[in-house]
Amino acid sequence: MGDVDPRHGALLRRWGRVVGRHPRTILLTWVLLVVAGFAVAEGALGTQSVFDRLHSGEITAPGEAMTGRDLLTRAGVTSYATSTLLLEGVDLDSPTVARAAAQAVKDLTSVDHVDSAVNPYVVPDGPTSPAGLALTEDGAAGSRTAGGFATVVRFDPGATSAEEAAATTAVNAVFDRLVEQTGATASQRGGVSTLVDAIVGQIPKDLRVGEGIALPISFLVMIVVFGGFLAAGLPIVGALASIAGALASLLGFSYLIDLDASSVNVVTVLGLGLSIDYGLLTVSRFREELRRIREGAGVRRLHREHILLATELTLDRAGRTVIFSAVTVAISLSGLMVFDVEFMRAISAAAVSVVVVALAVALSLIPALATLAARRLLRRGTEHSPDTGVFSRLAERVHRHPWLVIVAVTAALLVAAAPALSLRITSSGAELLPVGSAQRTFFDTLDRHYSALGGPQVTVVTHAPITEVRAWQSAAARIPGVTSVDPPQQVAADLVTVGLHTGDDGLGQGSRDAVAYLHDHRPPFTAYVVGQAAQLRDLSAAMLSRAPLALGLVALATLVLLFLMTGSVVIPVKALVMNVLSLGATMGLVVWVFQDGHLAGPLGFASVGAVESTIPLLVLAFGFGLSMDYEVFLLSRVVELHEHGVGSERAVTLGLQRSGRIITSAALLVVIVFAGFAAGKLLVIKEMGVALLLAVLIDASLVRMLLVPATMSVLGNANWWAPRSLRRLHDRWGITE
Repeated sequence: MGDVDPRHGALLRRWGRVVGRHPRTILLTWVLLVVAGFAVAEGALGTQSVFDRLHSGEITAPGEAMTGRDLLTRAGVTSYATSTLLLEGVDLDSPTVARAAAQAVKDLTSVDHVDSAVNPYVVPDGPTSPAGLALTEDGAAGSRTAGGFATVVRFDPGATSAEEAAATTAVNAVFDRLVEQTGATASQRGGVSTLVDAIVGQIPKDLRVGEGIALPISFLVMIVVFGGFLAAGLPIVGALASIAGALASLLGFSYLIDLDASSVNVVTVLGLGLSIDYGLLTVSRFREELRRIREGAGVRRLHREHILLATELTLDRAGRTVIFSAVTVAISLSGLMVFDVEFMRAISAAAVSVVVVALAVALSLIPALATLAARRLLRRGTEHSPDTGVFSRLAERVHRHPWLVIVAVTAALLVAAAPALSLRITSSGAELLPVGSAQRTFFDTLDRHYSALGGPQVTVVTHAPITEVRAWQSAAARIPGVTSVDPPQQVAADLVTVGLHTGDDGLGQGSRDAVAYLHDHRPPFTAYVVGQAAQLRDLSAAMLSRAPLALGLVALATLVLLFLMTGSVVIPVKALVMNVLSLGATMGLVVWVFQDGHLAGPLGFASVGAVESTIPLLVLAFGFGLSMDYEVFLLSRVVELHEHGVGSERAVTLGLQRSGRIITSAALLVVIVFAGFAAGKLLVIKEMGVALLLAVLIDASLVRMLLVPATMSVLGNANWWAPRSLRRLHDRWGITE
C-alpha cells in the first residue's frame, strides 16, 4: 500500500477517519442543509427570497459627488420615483386628445401616494410653451414635428414600497385609458423603479439559463473524464450543495449590507466553478488512493478498512490541496474589502463565504459520497495513470526548447494585453438589459426623443450667493462638452444649483469632459460637482487609490502561503509574475470584445463603448484566485515528488503528467460553467462570464501547460531556493508531505 507516515497530517487524517466511519450521517446533514438553503433562499418559508432583497443602482464611492448629493438631500431636493407614459401616433392638435390628457392628470393626482402628474396639456401656456414642448416628442428642438407626448407621474417620496406598488397599479390603469382615448398607435411606459425591477427580475432567469447549460454539459464531460455516471455525478451533487449554500449566504448578507443584483450570479458562478474543481480533484484522488491501496486486487477483496484508509489519505493529500486553493482564492477575494466601495465589500464578503461553503462540501460531502460508492467507483475505473503520456511528452518537448516557449508565450500574452491600455469604464443602467427589452427600448426612446425630460447631466452645487453663481454662468457655458446651462436655482436658503447640459446620457464623452474640466478648473467659489460622470470619476479614483494596498496585501499573503507550501521564494514570485501576464491578457481581450465591440453579434450584446466599472477589479480578484487554484493543483504534485527526492525537471514532468488531466478537465468544466452564464442577458454578467472564461482558458493552457514547465526547466534547482533563515522557518512551520 505504499509508505504512509501515520503521524503526518494528523488533523486531516483524523477528519478523514470521521468521514469514512460516518458517511451517512454527513450525507443526511448535507441533504437537510441543502433543502433548507434552497427553501430559505427562494422564500418558501414565508420570508423574502434573496431575489426580493436585491437592488440595482449606481455603485457609489465617497467623494465630491456623494457630498453634493447629500447636501441636496438634506435641503429637501429629493429624487422622486417616477412613472412615465410615452404615446406615439397621436393627433397633438385634437381637442379629444387634449381633454383626455387633462382628465388623465386629474385622475392620476387623485391616486394615493401620487405627488404630481404632468403632460403638455396641463402646463402653463399649453402645449406650445417651452414646458409643453419639453413633454412633446422631439419638442426640445422648439417645435412639434412628431405625434407623441409624455405624461410624467411623480410618487410621494415618503411612500413605502408596498404603497408605491399599489399606486403604480392604479397609475397604469389610468395610462391604459389614456392610450385608448387618444387613439395612440403605440405606447411605452417605464421609470427607474420599473428598470430596477426588470434588471433584478433578469437575475433568476440568467441564473437558470447558466445552470441549465453548465450542469448538464459538465455532467456529460465528467462522464467522459471518469468513465462512469456515478463518479461524474459526485462533483455535480457538490455543486448543487454549493449553490444552495451560496444563495442562503447571500440572503443572510442582504440583511447586513445592500447587495447589487449582479452579486447573485457573480457569487453563484464562483461557488459552482470551485465546487466542480474541488469535487473533481477529490473524487480523482480517492480513486487513485483506492487503486493504489488494493494494487489491482479488485472489488471483491475491498474491505471497509481499505475504504477508510483511502478516505483518510484522500483528505490528507487532496484535502491539503483543496485547503490551499480555497485559502488562496479567499485571500484574493478579501483584497476587495480594502476598497471604500460598498459594492466591492459586499461582493467580497459574500464570495468568501461561498468559498467556505465550497471547501466544506469538498472536505465532507464529496468524500462521504465517495466512501459510500467506493466499490462502484473502483469497478468503473481508476485514476492511476502511467508516468508517461500526453502531458509528460508535452513537458519533455517544453524542456527541450524552454526559452523559445517562454519568449513565444510571453509575447502572445503581451499582445493580448495591449488593448487594456485603452480601458474605458462606465456604469450602465438600461444598457445592462438586452436590446429590444421593454425598459431598454423605453429609455432609448426617452433619451432620443425627450431629451429635455432628463434634466441636466452635470449639476454644480454650492453655498455661494446666487449673484456670484450668476456671474459665473457665462463661463460655465464655455466648459468643454457643455451645450447649454440652466439658470442658477436657489434650492435652499444657503444652497444654489446650476444645471449643465451635455446632450448625452450623463456618461458620454461630453459629460466626462465637463466633469474633468470642472475638477481641473474650479469655479471661483466652493462647489461640488454632481452627476453620473462625476460619480464614476469618484468611483475610479477610490478604486485606483486603494488598488496598490489591495494588490500588495494579496501578493504578500499569496507569497507567504506558497512559501509555506513549497519552501521556495522563487516559485511564489514566479507565480505572481505569470498571473500578472495572464490577467493582463484577459483584460486586454475583454476590452477588445466588449469595449471595441468585437464578437458583439455572436455573443449577443450591444457595445456601450466601455467596460462596466466593476469588471476590472472583479476579474483581477476572481481571475487571480482561479489562476492560483490551478497553480496549487500543479505545485502540490510537483512538491510531493520533489520532497521524495525526484529531480526538479523530472518532478515537473511527472507532476504535469499526474495533474495535467485534472487541471485541463477542471478548467474545461469551469469554462463550461462560465460559458453558461455568459449566455445570460444582463451585460455585466455576460462580461463577467466571458472574462473569467478567458482567464481560465489562458491560465490552464498557455501558463500552466507551457510557461510553468518552461520557466522551471530554465531555473532548475534554483526553483527551490530560499535564504537560510527562511529555510529554517519553513522546516519548522511549512506544510509538507
